[in-house]
Amino acid sequence: MFQFLNSYFNSFKGLSREVWWLALITLVNRAGAMVIPFLSLYLRDDLNFSLGDVGWVMTCFGFGSLAGSWLGGILSDKIGFYKTILISLIGTGLGFFGLQFITSFWAICIGFFMLIAIADLSRPAFFVALSAYSKPENKTRSLTLIRLAINLGFSAGPAIGGLIIAGIGYYGLFWVDGISCISAGFLLINTLNPKKAKVTDTEILIDNPLSPYKDKIYLIFLVALALFGVVFVQYFSTVPLYYKEIRDLSELQIGLLLGLNGLVIFLFEMPLIAFAERKGWSQISSVIGGLILTGISFIFFFTTQYTSFLIVGMVVATLGEMIAFPFGNALALRRAKLGRQGAYMGLYSMSFSLSHIFGHNIGMQLVNTFSYDITWIFMMGVTLIALLLLFYVKKFLKKEDDLLTEVSKI
Repeated sequence: MFQFLNSYFNSFKGLSREVWWLALITLVNRAGAMVIPFLSLYLRDDLNFSLGDVGWVMTCFGFGSLAGSWLGGILSDKIGFYKTILISLIGTGLGFFGLQFITSFWAICIGFFMLIAIADLSRPAFFVALSAYSKPENKTRSLTLIRLAINLGFSAGPAIGGLIIAGIGYYGLFWVDGISCISAGFLLINTLNPKKAKVTDTEILIDNPLSPYKDKIYLIFLVALALFGVVFVQYFSTVPLYYKEIRDLSELQIGLLLGLNGLVIFLFEMPLIAFAERKGWSQISSVIGGLILTGISFIFFFTTQYTSFLIVGMVVATLGEMIAFPFGNALALRRAKLGRQGAYMGLYSMSFSLSHIFGHNIGMQLVNTFSYDITWIFMMGVTLIALLLLFYVKKFLKKEDDLLTEVSKI
């Protein structure tokens, strides 16, 4: 046990002070995002929206995320990541304050589109900030620390949100969310102000930067990640329904299964990434390995005899997530060195926004029209397509590395 704890804490060594502040800001911001997990309940119970209306609001939510990620990438290049994050945090806080007073359907659709667009301005900006504050050899672990903060925030947020709803009602969520966002903004001002913060990676800007829209291999990589996202989001939409309707699990059992994902990430992701970096794992190979594990996890749904197989399947899927996402982030950041980092990371964030817009709906429609088994087979087929694209990217990246090696010898 002592050896594990020692290894766990050693995996955090070497990260810059600024990265730790960035993680704390992320934790405060994400822990305050309590409205989001309860959004469908709020719309149904408090505003008496129909299921169809709730679906349209969630669609606006997804498109807001897409728009925010795109605009955030542009702003990060134009005015810098610090100002972009600050505008996002303060603007989101004020948006939460105002949104509680809107009750009509179309106003709610527009309101949530704008709120999420403002909130997701910060997504590419956070990636650019992380790149600036991390040494090149620490980028993957720095990204993992931010993921850890996000998971902790999302774990604490719903629990606190449930207590607030029980105590004072849904309107309390909007006030607490707003205050937490603005608090994160003030924390940013006092810790990462350009006058106080030290940029670790000085190789941020280059002459004649390449547009990400002209970087063919990067676009193929993002398509593969978007397909990966379509598969992965099933664990937050169709899979819980499968647990309930087919495996007859209780809400408590479903909650424990889903909570296992966050627990495994909290305990093992950082040591795993530190180990992978020491062993020199390839970024693209790690993404491929993670995607394979996530695809394999759906096989466990075909074995209906033992509930314990569902636990194994969740652990396998989580292991795939732990390997694929940090190295995918790091690969995108490395590729962004070719051009404007904000634009590159904006497209990266948009790929996952597209996964949320289409992934949940595709899964639900397949279940409704065919069956859960057909849905799992379809998702494994999507996994195979994503793998083929990633193998193409790997082949191209190897050619690039070989060419750079030859040039360096001249």
